[in-house]
Amino acid sequence: MGFTQQEISRIREQSYRMEQEGGMTPEALQYIYDKKLFHLFVADDLEGKMTPLPEAIRIFQECARIDGSFGWLVTIGAGGGYFVPFMTDEIGRNVYAKPDAVIAGSGATTGTARKVEGGYIVNGRWKYCSGSLYATTFTANAVLEREQAADSGEAPEIVTLIMRPDQVRIEKDWNTFGLKATGSHSMIAEDAFVPDEMTFSFTEVRSHEDELLYKYPFLPFAQTSFAGVAMGLADHFLEAAESYLQARGNDSVLSELEEQKEEFAHQKDAFYRVLDKSWEELGQKGKLTPEMEQRISIECITAAKASVGCGLRLFPLLGLAACMEDTEINRAWRDLQTACQHALLRA
Repeated sequence: MGFTQQEISRIREQSYRMEQEGGMTPEALQYIYDKKLFHLFVADDLEGKMTPLPEAIRIFQECARIDGSFGWLVTIGAGGGYFVPFMTDEIGRNVYAKPDAVIAGSGATTGTARKVEGGYIVNGRWKYCSGSLYATTFTANAVLEREQAADSGEAPEIVTLIMRPDQVRIEKDWNTFGLKATGSHSMIAEDAFVPDEMTFSFTEVRSHEDELLYKYPFLPFAQTSFAGVAMGLADHFLEAAESYLQARGNDSVLSELEEQKEEFAHQKDAFYRVLDKSWEELGQKGKLTPEMEQRISIECITAAKASVGCGLRLFPLLGLAACMEDTEINRAWRDLQTACQHALLRA
């Protein structure tokens, strides 16, 4: 599932506009819909395009190489497909089975849920909801309110919620210096009623229990996804840096860049060897061993460090012109630094 050079050029032609406007253009979004990139982890019977994890991570890397925000949003949007087995067939069809279906949300537990007849009354504010400007469904975690005293010693009970766009309000507070077009704003719920059937638990499989992808543990699933984005962002930075240096005839720094590209290629190969091995193990055994989970986690963090290292090592050698925010190389550098701040990519 590749992109033609014409498609790549069209998306990149819109990168500056998307950054300035803080969101995807309709044309860029349409590429995602047409190629079913938000549905890479949605079961085929829900109008998805179920894709083996190693193949999907390579797609995320390619999307991020094209444009940082584009790649981040494809990855986050596709990741929502991981929730399919925790929903009933009926709810899953309502959430996923349409061409523009995509989930935005947060894993943070920064909301509250009060039990009432038939569901919950929900209040909360959740940060960093990438894709919030076009999401068709929102998910969030909330702490179940209890009548007992707060110091009762009981662990809080978490409720995972599925909400419609009309149940949340988007606060446009994403003001970072990179990945500006991801629309990773906060969402706010105020006394929203969420029916019981619009909640789920990661410990209760309700459908699609035979799909191999859904047996891949969530933490390494998320880490490999973000590592793929980080590597794609580094690819974009190295590509932009090479073009920038060639235009200026800077042979000494070009030599440094070639060395960096070679080292980075080795790291990417190492990452994919482990990822492919983990997928093979999952297919053979139906689960990953703890040793493999740890190995995957280490490889993801190592790949992210190598990715951000490309920028940290080369950017100081590029001169003042590379500091101009309207240049491709500056945008690629800022996107790379921003993505690699994610907690799952740091040791």
